Amino acid sequence: MFRRRAGTPPHSSAQAALRRDQGAWLLSAAALTLAPHLLTLPLWVSALSVLLLGWRASLLWQGGRTPNTYLILLIAVAAGIGVRVAFGHFFGKDPGLAFLALLLGLKLLETSSMRDIRAAILLCFFLQLGVFFDNQSLPVAGLALCASLLSIGALLSLSDPAAGTRERLRTSALLLAQGLPFMLVLFVLFPRIEGPLWGLPADAHSGMSGLSNTMAPGSISDLSLSEAIAFRADFAGIPPQPAQRYWRGPVLSVFDGTTWRAARHLEGDRPPYEPSGPRLDYRITLEAHNQRWLLALDFPAGSPDGVRYSSTFQAMYRQPLRSRTRLDLVAYPETVVGLNEHAHVLDTALRLPPDSNPRTQALAQQLAAGSTSPEDILARTLARMREIDLTYTLRPPLTGTNGVDAFLFDTRRGFCEHFASAFVFMMRAAGVPARVVTGYQGGEINPVDGSMIVRQSDAHAWAEVWLPQRGWVRVDPTALAAPGRIESGMAGALPAGEVLPLFMRPHLSWLRDLRFRWEAVSNSWNQWVLGYNPERQREFLSRLGLGELSWSTWIGVLGVMAAGLMGLLFAWALRQARAADPLDRAWAAFSARLARRGLNRRPAEGPLDYGRRLAQALPDDAAEITDITTRYANLRYRPPASPEAVRELKRRIRILKLT
Repeated sequence: MFRRRAGTPPHSSAQAALRRDQGAWLLSAAALTLAPHLLTLPLWVSALSVLLLGWRASLLWQGGRTPNTYLILLIAVAAGIGVRVAFGHFFGKDPGLAFLALLLGLKLLETSSMRDIRAAILLCFFLQLGVFFDNQSLPVAGLALCASLLSIGALLSLSDPAAGTRERLRTSALLLAQGLPFMLVLFVLFPRIEGPLWGLPADAHSGMSGLSNTMAPGSISDLSLSEAIAFRADFAGIPPQPAQRYWRGPVLSVFDGTTWRAARHLEGDRPPYEPSGPRLDYRITLEAHNQRWLLALDFPAGSPDGVRYSSTFQAMYRQPLRSRTRLDLVAYPETVVGLNEHAHVLDTALRLPPDSNPRTQALAQQLAAGSTSPEDILARTLARMREIDLTYTLRPPLTGTNGVDAFLFDTRRGFCEHFASAFVFMMRAAGVPARVVTGYQGGEINPVDGSMIVRQSDAHAWAEVWLPQRGWVRVDPTALAAPGRIESGMAGALPAGEVLPLFMRPHLSWLRDLRFRWEAVSNSWNQWVLGYNPERQREFLSRLGLGELSWSTWIGVLGVMAAGLMGLLFAWALRQARAADPLDRAWAAFSARLARRGLNRRPAEGPLDYGRRLAQALPDDAAEITDITTRYANLRYRPPASPEAVRELKRRIRILKLT
C-alpha cells in the first residue's frame, strides 16, 4: 500500500504550482495516452494535439507562464467548430474522441493547480478507455496498461513529492495489481453486453473493412493489399486442399455496365439444397465486418444458433457481425446446388445493360454460334480467354467505360474481379446464365498453433454458371492466367517483377515466421479474452452450476464476490503493514499493555512525554519505562534503526513487569 512519508504534509492547497517532476509524469501519461489515437484521428487533430503537448512541455522546462485564459478559450471554441465541420456532428465515437484529445492538450496548457492535474489525469483515463472502441488487440491493451501506470504515477506525485521514480512506478504497479482480482471477477461474472458502449453513436461501427455488396474494377485488388486477418478457421480433421478453399461471400447478379451488385434473395432456416458428399467440420472466428454473411466454405449446412441460409447458398447471421464472432460450421463441398433454380433467378443471371461492351458481346455471340450445348459454350469461352493471353496483376490499368472490352481487347491486364466480370459477361452474352461470387480463396496454416488464417489479401472473385442437369457450377477464370493463384495464393500467381506486399516477399521469410508466432499469441488472446461473449459466459457459468441467473441473483453474487475480495485485500494490507515495521508493532504492544492499566497514550503525545507521565504514575517501574520510551524515541527519530536494537527493545518490552 502507498504510505505517506513521515513529515510530508498533504497538498491541501488548490493553487500549488506544478513542479517539474509532476509535469514530467503528467506529460508522459498524456503522451502515451494520445499515441494510439493519433493514428486514427484526423491529421489536423493529431497535429494540434501534439503541438499543444509540446507547448506545455516547453513552458514546463523553460519556466514560462501559462497562456492567457482567453487565448485557451478561443482555441477551444475553434477546435470545437473544427470537429463539428470535420465530422458533421458532435454525438459520435469519432468526434467525441477527437474533442477529448484536444481538451486534454488544452487542459495541460492551463494546468497550474492540483485540481487541474487531477482533471487532466481523468481525461487521460477517458481516452485510455476510448482506445478500445476501435481496437482490442493485445498491443493496444498493453499500451493502455502502461498509460494507466503513468497516470497513477502522476497522481502519486501529488501525494508524495519526495518519492523517487522507481518507488512511484512500484507503487503504481502494486495498485494496479490490487485491482486485478476485481477486474477478473467483473470480467467473468458481469453480464456481457454485445454492441458498442452505450449503443449511442451512429458511427459506432465505422472503420470496419472487408468485402461489400458490390464489385467494381479495383475494389478487390485494393483490398488484396491488406495483410489484415479476415477470419481464422480450425478444422476437426485434415483441412481441405487449397482448391477447395472457397469461402463464399456476396453473390452478385445485377450488372449496370460498371458495377456488379447483389440481387434480393430469400432466406430460410434450412439450406435450399440437399447436402451430400464428404463433410467438413470446422470452427470459424470471424473478424467484425459489419455485414451478415459468414464467409462459410462451399456449401454450408447444419444449424448453428442464429444462422440462416440464403437462396444464393450463403450462410447468413441473424445480425451484422460487429464484434469478433466464433461459430461451429459444417460444409459439404461436393453438394450439387441449384438444380431446380427459379426462372426469375435465371432470367436475372442473363441480363446485360444494352449497348454495353459491344466488342465482347460480338465475340460471345460468335462463340455461341454453332455450339451444341451450354457446356460447349463454356468450353469455347474458356478456350478463347486462354488464347487472348491475359495477365494477372495486382495493379491493373484503369479501363473506364466498357471496361470488359478494354480488359479483353486492349489492356489485357487485370485482377480477379476483371477475369470474373469478363467471363460472366461473355457467358450471359452467349445465352448461359452466370453470376459473380465474391469472397476469399485460400488461407495459410499457422505452423505455431495449427489454425488456418485467411487474410484480406486472399479476397477473390470467381464465377458460377448454370448448366442443365448440373445446376450452378463454379468456374474460376483467374486460373486461366494464373493457375498458381488457387494452389499457392496471390504471391505464387503474380508475374516476375511485380512488387509484392511486404510479408509475401520470399526473402523475408523470417519476418513471416515472426508474424506467425505473434498471431498465435493474438489468437489465444482473441479466443480466451475477446471471445468471451454471452454464449461462452453462459456455458462457463453453467459448468460452475450457476445456470441461468436472474438479475437480482447476479448482483448478489457480484456483491458477495466483491465484498470477499475487499476483505481479503484489507487483511493482506493489514498484514503487510504489520510486517513492514516491527518497531511500530513493538511500540503498539507496549502502549496496549499500559492502556490496560488505564494509562492510554494521548493522540498528540510523543514517546518521551508519554514516558514521563508513565514514570510519575508508576514510580516503582519508572527506570525501566523511561529506558523503553527513550530507546523507542531514538530508534524512531534517529534512523537507521539496526535490527539488533529493535530486537533488544522488543525483549525489554516483553520482560517488563509492572507493579
